[in-house]
Amino acid sequence: MDTRTVRQTSVTLPDLDDADLDQVDSLEGRRGELRDFRYGDASLRELPLSGVRLMDGRITGLTTQRARLDNLTLHSVTFSSCDLSSLRWADSTLSRVTFTDCKMLGSAWEQVTLDDVIFERCRMDYAAFIQLRAIGSVIFTGCSLHEARFSRCDLSDAAFDECNLHLAEFDGGTYRGCDLRGNDLASLRGVGALRKIIVDRPQLPGLAQALATDLEISVE
Repeated sequence: MDTRTVRQTSVTLPDLDDADLDQVDSLEGRRGELRDFRYGDASLRELPLSGVRLMDGRITGLTTQRARLDNLTLHSVTFSSCDLSSLRWADSTLSRVTFTDCKMLGSAWEQVTLDDVIFERCRMDYAAFIQLRAIGSVIFTGCSLHEARFSRCDLSDAAFDECNLHLAEFDGGTYRGCDLRGNDLASLRGVGALRKIIVDRPQLPGLAQALATDLEISVE
């Protein structure tokens, strides 16, 4: 199976054969389950989806003004070039899921469990991650997370690589072994929550600057 690796973190990618995928015009499926599918190039005003299992599929070029997703189970699914701004995603489990070149400005993720999930070149500015839990490998690479907020998350052993973390805030949670090498950390907020993370030595001055800002330390 193909994998994507950032330093010591490896994500197992979806194993899809396009010849086996059937084009569908809805993600609702039958009896709450959809398998071996291809869905895309749809422009929706709303996308309400609840209690559905999505297995082995590609979602491409989906645009929606308002998406409300809850109680979903996704396994081996790819999202590419989707515009899911104002997304609300809750109480779901994602396994072997990739998001590539997706726009998810102001999205909210609450009590979502991630296992082998990668976000690549996604715009997730102002996103709110509440009790996000990584039970397997998770990678954010080349993503914009400007003023994103991570609240009470468990991102142990996750990896961030070349991401825009300007004014990103960490509000409680567990981040043991979270790899933040390759990112500018000088403007992070809530760095006191980032116990036992992994950084490079050249990042220490920026991390110290962020801590001084958090503690309102004046340097005279």
